[in-house]
Amino acid sequence: MRYAETDAMAVAHHANYPIWFEVGRTELMHALGVPYTEIEARGLFFMLSGLQVQYRAAARYDDPLTLTTTVAAVQSRAVTFSYTLRRGETLIASGQTQHITTDKQYRIVRIPDDILAPLRGA
Repeated sequence: MRYAETDAMAVAHHANYPIWFEVGRTELMHALGVPYTEIEARGLFFMLSGLQVQYRAAARYDDPLTLTTTVAAVQSRAVTFSYTLRRGETLIASGQTQHITTDKQYRIVRIPDDILAPLRGA
C-alpha cells in the first residue's frame, strides 16, 4: 500500500477500498478477454448500482496486500463482482459491487452474448 492511501494514523483510508475494487475488476475483465475499453467502444457501460464493503482489519502503510476479484452473479442486464483483500492469511476487507448495463443514453440494456459468456464462465 502507498503512503498517499493512508490517513493520519498510517492506516488505509476507507475511501481507497472501492478504488482498489475497481482495479481488481478492470484486471479481471482484461483476463476474461473483454476489457472495459472494448465494452465502452461498443456503446455500453457497466454502471455501478451498488457497493458494499466490510472492513475486518486495518491495512497499514507498506503492507503487502492481495486482492482477489470474482464474478459472483451474472444476469442478462447486470453483473455482481465480489472482492477479498488479504494481508497474508488475514482478511482485511471483503465486498461486492453491482453493475447494470446501460447504453450511452443510460438506458438499461442486455449484455451481449459474447460478453455474457466469459462472465458466466468466470
